[in-house]
Amino acid sequence: MEEVKIALKVNDLDNVATIFAENITDGTEVEIRDKKGQKTNVKVIGNVPYGHKIAVKDIKKGEQITKYGEEIGVATHDIKFGEYVHVHNLDSMRGRGDLEKKGDKS
Repeated sequence: MEEVKIALKVNDLDNVATIFAENITDGTEVEIRDKKGQKTNVKVIGNVPYGHKIAVKDIKKGEQITKYGEEIGVATHDIKFGEYVHVHNLDSMRGRGDLEKKGDKS
């Protein structure tokens, strides 16, 4: 019996799930699980390291990316369901001093 590769969608607002498996390469089938017990299978697009994210739905360029119920950034490109979500297609909003409002000295 083949080992099930799992990704977890933690919050209902999330549009990404975190991979909890090793050796996830392009085309690997992963089972996305949520806290309600729902399961969805997807073939992963890209090579995804343990603890990294995949999209649980299609995400349009400019759309907010949400993980654990919190906005973590904005899509810099269209992202397909199952695609690896990381710095190559995500502009992080965390710790971005360059995005402070002009004239805001605080």
